[in-house]
Amino acid sequence: MPSNPGIYLFLDQKGKILYVGKAKNLKKRVASYFINNSSLLEKTKILISKTSRIKTINSHSEIEALLLEANYIKKYKPVFNSRLTDGKAYPLIKITVKDTYPKILTARRIEDEKNNLYFGPYPNAGAMKVVLKIIRKIFPYQSVKNHQKNICLYYHLGLCPCPVLFDSPELKKEYGKNIKRIITFLRGDTKKVLKDLEKERNALSKTQEYEKANALQKKINSILIVTSPSYPSFDFQINPNLKADINNEGLLALKRVLEGTESQVFSLERIEAFDISNISGKFAVGSMVVFADGEKEVSLYRRFKIRFTKEKPNDFAMIAEVVLRRLNHREWPFADLIIIDGGKGQVSSILKILKNKNLKIAIIGIAKREETIVTSDFKEIKLPKNSKALHLVMRARDEAHRFAVTYHRKLRSRSIAS
Repeated sequence: MPSNPGIYLFLDQKGKILYVGKAKNLKKRVASYFINNSSLLEKTKILISKTSRIKTINSHSEIEALLLEANYIKKYKPVFNSRLTDGKAYPLIKITVKDTYPKILTARRIEDEKNNLYFGPYPNAGAMKVVLKIIRKIFPYQSVKNHQKNICLYYHLGLCPCPVLFDSPELKKEYGKNIKRIITFLRGDTKKVLKDLEKERNALSKTQEYEKANALQKKINSILIVTSPSYPSFDFQINPNLKADINNEGLLALKRVLEGTESQVFSLERIEAFDISNISGKFAVGSMVVFADGEKEVSLYRRFKIRFTKEKPNDFAMIAEVVLRRLNHREWPFADLIIIDGGKGQVSSILKILKNKNLKIAIIGIAKREETIVTSDFKEIKLPKNSKALHLVMRARDEAHRFAVTYHRKLRSRSIAS
């Protein structure tokens, strides 16, 4: 088996593809499933027991392996790439090809295939975002449905041509070329993109348009760099177990940690994590993120402008307001567990709300400084740094923090611009 980057396919006796994965080193990645069978979790063991043959497909680089993986998952819909079959969805790249100036967006489901082109699904959302960032530096594109009527920040960064402002036949033609090349790139045919760029560069050189030719050469160099085997890796998964198994391990660990406390839970199908972000009370916002079966569900995230109006900012009152407004949405399923960024004070403020609403929902807080978990009966649980339960709680807390800070910055930027 080769040590190259690429994808690997697990097939059953009839040749049906059960699972598609990607790897920086195919030999090491596939071997990890068989070196220590005792380390495999339930779903992964079932996959291995059903596998009769393993097929590998080489690629020149890890980024090409990622694109190849997404195309194979879309084509064959393997049953062990679980989120395709459990009602949830991996992220997709959406290109509004019918627009005068097509936009490149991310999506969770396919809608209106006549007017849009979709790539994916991508099992690794983080890697997908890295690919989009890489592509955008080479081929600038518009990334919002409705572009503002002035020059955007991405224009100054060289990432958006702002078609709304600079509409012209020349821009339309150049932008169209970029979109076609991005589509070819996402289909995994980077050689065709390079060939097309080299052909245009040579034509420009012949007509002595050296500045334009040089700009194309820079694009060629960038593609050669990001598709080279030495390009920094974004495949951080070493654990051979399927993602669903890894998530389940963290959920079971957290259940065990909370046993015997008032925060004890019997199910962790839905976890909600909350955080707030503000500067001395100004532009105060709150966030709610949702983890379903241990996996982020971005489509269920919600954000709140905090209405708390007292002169001095009060973190307890602000987090309480956010949770209260969330609980008023009875149409949203209630969580099995609420995670709050904070300690006893924050937990206490939420407990009062739950009591007033006569709701019994498990709640824990996690204080950043010591990463200590605080339960509903104010027990403090200090877990080791390698605890899978702690990693799950921190992941939810950190995601809520990221989402709150992003919204806070957006409101501040709007205020500065207006």
